Amino acid sequence: MALRLLQHCADDGKRSVILADGDVAHILEGVSRTTELARRAIAAGTTLAQEARACPAGAPVNLAAEFAAGRFLVPIDHEDPAHLLMTGTGLTHLGSAEGRDKMHREAAAVAQQTDSMRMFLEGLQGGKPADGGVGQQPEWFYKGDGSQLVGPDEALEMPAFAQDGGEEPELAGVYLIGPDGTPFRLGFALANEFSDHVTERHNYLWLAHSKLRRAAMGPELLIGEAPADIRGTSRILRNGAVLWEKPFLTGEANMSHSLPNLEHHHFKYELFRRAGDVHVHFFGTATLSFSDALRTQEGDVFEIEAAPFTLPCRNPLSRTAGHASDLVTVRVL
Repeated sequence: MALRLLQHCADDGKRSVILADGDVAHILEGVSRTTELARRAIAAGTTLAQEARACPAGAPVNLAAEFAAGRFLVPIDHEDPAHLLMTGTGLTHLGSAEGRDKMHREAAAVAQQTDSMRMFLEGLQGGKPADGGVGQQPEWFYKGDGSQLVGPDEALEMPAFAQDGGEEPELAGVYLIGPDGTPFRLGFALANEFSDHVTERHNYLWLAHSKLRRAAMGPELLIGEAPADIRGTSRILRNGAVLWEKPFLTGEANMSHSLPNLEHHHFKYELFRRAGDVHVHFFGTATLSFSDALRTQEGDVFEIEAAPFTLPCRNPLSRTAGHASDLVTVRVL
């Protein structure tokens, strides 16, 4: 099985990094963050896997038991959350235009081809350039900084003014910018790129508003190359019972864009190549409960799982205190 890295926090607050190889896992001695290991690999000109294997092996870990105890953190973070950027691309998966196009057609009540369908078709035609060069650029959005990233079992909290809180089961790429500005891909994580689909449906130009929400990551960082064909299940539980469940597909074989093309169109901007920054980039999905007219409610639990990840991303839905009409005022100095 593929190698995975996990970040662990003991009951006394001590952090550690775990290397998992199949069902066998152990603590890496002398490492408290994934970024520490990545910086070593960049400096030494090695790989993340080589650096992890070179670490002295500590105590063995029962992954399922530690997950059940709630001791796993997100598999990547930064000492300063402002230096972790969350972004994403949409309409990147085969079939991903169907739900979005339906949403926007119903909102606009017009017959012409929507901008969503046009963008999807352009990606289908030019998102995987045969020569390996620059392909069609995708839809792109900003989600927030590291303060908005929650762990594999933490609540996905929607703002008081949110009209909806809906799951988006996705694969997320994790990157660290090297000292010379080179982006290094550390690996991939299972993720829930949580969005407000009611706000987006009202007007496509509100997509940016709908994406400024929290996001969750599963506990495992899959290092090395990801499988081209990843198949998982997304479900919603209400009062402990399955309310909605659907399979989802991800990985490059199920996408209209290649990963290098999506990465190029993100990192082509110099401001995203600032040394030391961490990037979590969500690659999109084609499976949403919202497309099936399901409305979530507080207390629902989102559960996303997919091999080769062995642990799920499982997050309850909550809402911040306050009212949608609460006014944020600006003081004049």
